[in-house]
Amino acid sequence: MDQEKNSKSIAALGPNCIAVRLRLLNRVVTKIYDDELRSLGLKVSQLNVLVVTARLGLARPGEICSLLRLDTSTLSRGVERMRARGWLEVVPGDDGRTQSLRLTSRGKKLLERTMPAYEAAQKRARELLGPEGLHLLSKMAKKLGMLQSKS
Repeated sequence: MDQEKNSKSIAALGPNCIAVRLRLLNRVVTKIYDDELRSLGLKVSQLNVLVVTARLGLARPGEICSLLRLDTSTLSRGVERMRARGWLEVVPGDDGRTQSLRLTSRGKKLLERTMPAYEAAQKRARELLGPEGLHLLSKMAKKLGMLQSKS
């Protein structure tokens, strides 16, 4: 009887788990953006960091992590790749202990070139989610205090 109860619990976990469903949806939507951005050598996770950095002008890593809900090790790995490609530069702080990030001219040009691919990804993601899914997504983002703008 215990094994039967255990089997039922295991069977219910995957299809009913909110985290599993959200992660699956995230992977599908991320793939849409990554597919569209691939020709630019860019991933959507990198695009997010570049856009936040561009908006802030001079961005402290902690600010970026807070806005994008990233942990510092994830940001560090991404920043190293983007620095190596010449998209970001490190700007030392006045006290020598802190450093900020700034978009390079190459990074700014990349963002400009990104628009057609980004718009194509947005269109595909909108079609996937539909009006109701987009509405719910906006509602949840607002509830969680996430960055808001028109989708």
